[in-house]
Amino acid sequence: MSDPESPVNPSNLAFVEQLYADYLRDPMSVSEVWRATFDQLPVGDRFGRASWRGPAFRPSSIFNPPTGGNGDTDTQVAIRQDRIDQMVRAYRVRGHIVSAVDPLHHKLPHRPELKPSYYGFTRDDLDLPFSTRTLHGAASRTLREILLLLRDTYCRSIGVQFMHIDNLDARHWLQERMEGTGNKLKLTRDEQLRILTKLTDAVIFEEFIQKRYVGAKRFSLEGGESLIPLLDLAIERAGEQGIEEIVIGMAHRGRLNVLANVVGKSPRQIFREFEDMDGELWLGKGDVKYHLGHHGDWTTSGGHNIHLALCFNPSHLEFVNPVALGRVRAKQDRLGDDDRQNSMALLIHGDAAFAGEGIVQESLNLSELKGYRTGGTLHVIVNNQLGFTTTPEESRSSRYCTDVAKMLQSPIFHVNGENPEAVAQVVRLAMDFRRTFRRDVVIDMYCYRRYGHNESDEPSFTQPELYRKIAEKPSVRNSYLQHLLESGEVTREEADQIGEQRRAELEKHLASVRDEGPAVGARPSILGRVWGAYRGGPDVDAPEAETGVPRERLAELLEGLTKLPDDFELHPKLKRFMKQRSEMARGERPLDWAAGEALGLATLLADGARIRMSGQDSGRGTFSHRHAILHDYRDGHPYVPLQHISDEQGVFDVYNSPLSEMGVLGFEYGYSVACPDGLVIWEAQFGDFCNVAQVFIDQFIASAEDKWHSLSGLVLLLPHGQEGQGPEHSSARLERFLMLAAEDNMQIVNPTTPAQFFHVLRRQVVRPWRKPLVVMTPKSLLRNPQATSSLDELTSGTFQRIIPDTVEPTNETRRMLLCSGKLYYELAKEREERKLHDVAIIRVEQYYPLSDDALAAALAPYPDDVPVFWVQEEPENMGAWPYFGLRFGDTLCGHPFAGISRARSASPATGSAASHKLEQQSLLLRAFDQ
Repeated sequence: MSDPESPVNPSNLAFVEQLYADYLRDPMSVSEVWRATFDQLPVGDRFGRASWRGPAFRPSSIFNPPTGGNGDTDTQVAIRQDRIDQMVRAYRVRGHIVSAVDPLHHKLPHRPELKPSYYGFTRDDLDLPFSTRTLHGAASRTLREILLLLRDTYCRSIGVQFMHIDNLDARHWLQERMEGTGNKLKLTRDEQLRILTKLTDAVIFEEFIQKRYVGAKRFSLEGGESLIPLLDLAIERAGEQGIEEIVIGMAHRGRLNVLANVVGKSPRQIFREFEDMDGELWLGKGDVKYHLGHHGDWTTSGGHNIHLALCFNPSHLEFVNPVALGRVRAKQDRLGDDDRQNSMALLIHGDAAFAGEGIVQESLNLSELKGYRTGGTLHVIVNNQLGFTTTPEESRSSRYCTDVAKMLQSPIFHVNGENPEAVAQVVRLAMDFRRTFRRDVVIDMYCYRRYGHNESDEPSFTQPELYRKIAEKPSVRNSYLQHLLESGEVTREEADQIGEQRRAELEKHLASVRDEGPAVGARPSILGRVWGAYRGGPDVDAPEAETGVPRERLAELLEGLTKLPDDFELHPKLKRFMKQRSEMARGERPLDWAAGEALGLATLLADGARIRMSGQDSGRGTFSHRHAILHDYRDGHPYVPLQHISDEQGVFDVYNSPLSEMGVLGFEYGYSVACPDGLVIWEAQFGDFCNVAQVFIDQFIASAEDKWHSLSGLVLLLPHGQEGQGPEHSSARLERFLMLAAEDNMQIVNPTTPAQFFHVLRRQVVRPWRKPLVVMTPKSLLRNPQATSSLDELTSGTFQRIIPDTVEPTNETRRMLLCSGKLYYELAKEREERKLHDVAIIRVEQYYPLSDDALAAALAPYPDDVPVFWVQEEPENMGAWPYFGLRFGDTLCGHPFAGISRARSASPATGSAASHKLEQQSLLLRAFDQ
């Protein structure tokens, strides 16, 4: 050190104290020079950190230890080399903290471990040579060269977090790619010109709309225009890597720019949406322009064709993430792309949302799970450093918005969005890492938001200093152009020509829109190529399909599901299960619920349909009834009988999902959007838990057709029914689904027999009509001996929306009870025990769309003055009664109409099993006597 009498620099303590700790454990573990130095300390000072600050300690004896021959010189060299290696690691681990990634130049933190003085080096050491065996490239460098390389690689416009990755090969791959180039990409003139062109496209598009539609909401990209060349570069690289399709998910910030300049939506269409001249066409329908999706084809500069699909997304920012992932997985499965090489997801996030919304973590968690893996997603954060009016300090507890992504074994690249060439470098690194290691990768592009949350917002109310600084900044395009002009790569005339051409094109599109009148006719269809044979629309336009299967085929398939490999040892408790199933196949025992489901799936598979089922415990079934996945009793290896029906069968996949409703339901919805010809099922452990994923139910499942003309045949299996298990294990919130039911947007059913379940599953695939199917599935009925079916009930017909009373109508009937689900069996039992022959019980198997004709037909045999009562287990303000009461009032098909239920309640059910029994008995008595 320059002053041998100065106290020890606290930043040097870590290195010295580690040596001293080794010395205290074993004096022979340190070199003779250090041992002699430590021996000089007073004995009483050898047991605590404070001894290093005492008057007896001379730092010169530590940092300039005495020498004595070649051995001492070798020791000094080794010590200095060790310090170099520690410094290299520090830059790899901490360099990102002081990197110049922020275009707003917020104050950087002080990191002493990134200064050479921390390791005892002085200016006099800068030109000393050291081994660089831990760095890529030359075998030795001077300290000055080492520092330059480390700072260029880790502290300029790119900051990288990658040392959390456990995979040594991945870390070495990244180190070689980054340190070998100083983390810089040498671009050709053509590549620089392409970046400038894309920046020009982005800037002029925003400026054009700002001038032509002053004050209109568009959630502009200004301040983050480098996103457009970033996406361009990523797609070009994807083409080189053989990617054929990219599914893009993003929120509304910059969506219009991406639609126009990346996905291929015509500016003319976008301008027409701004003009909003088609009011008559969109009455009660559609969505705002910055939520809309699009698909188009991209031809790369190398001649590769890539299909781009931008997902529709509501204002719920990150919720599109699992939807996009599910769409990618479906496309890969359709093409048999088990290596996950031909399609990928590209998700664009906001900084506040990435850190703040839990769906991000749930989606990241899916990335390496067998049932949800897609081969690596490119995540791009458009980091505005602001969420609405909320600063990072107010919105997260971590340093970076991306810290949640450290749960993955993936690198995180922080990059300054005002340096497009640094952006180009991280895009190439990210795409190549994704391709090489089949893992997610994150680009955190620091930028800013030139306007407020939207264009009518005044951001300086809350961030006056920040927005004074932003107002002084030129666009990224102008900054980059100045760089190219100074380097002589581009002329001003070339740049001006690009801009003039883009403005002229936009003016032409706008003029053509304003010359047109309002559109006439139906809304344009945006359904993808695989949807040609399927449709949505009204229920009346979709006649019921024959879903029966010949008895011999049913028996053959069910018996086949009991056959196991010779070397498979079945769990002893399941042998009875298999024996009973074999008896069902022979017609010696009626079908239980599990057998009805198994036959519904097996017959579809035998016809070549793909089936995918996932949910918590879906392999076994929450109530141990399904056993779709069998596990060898000796070693646990799995066997799935439904995957061994025949050589020509469709694919059957069943996955036990992570403990997630939002992420998994979103994924399965996305899968269903890209798999219209299959059966895609999400099963809740209990129906009550579906409310965790309410956003997907409200914003996608219920309303996607109305808003976006997007269809889905997703099936939700939701265990439902009052059985004394408490408030959170009793209700799938039927009332919420019925509240959302309109315009034949979905099907809501509550089948009461295995045959009904069989037919409704088959109907979902056999009919070309594609709507989500919400099934209130049973719990106690799974093993109720009354809730059974014969094989003959599966051989013909279709799903019955209304099931008339099993007792012949008479003129003595004094009341009719409408009900659904397991309550039917309790009412039927009560009627039988009390020998009440003057009460009819009619089952409503499909709540929505409700067939008025079928309902009228079931009531027709009874006199008009016989009252009808809707009987339900749920409280009066829940279940189906609010829907039926609102729809029919006090008259149903000419009959007096009223409801019988539990009393209104804030909670779905009591927590007491004894109270439940009392309530249930009271309900049954009122049903017959009220």
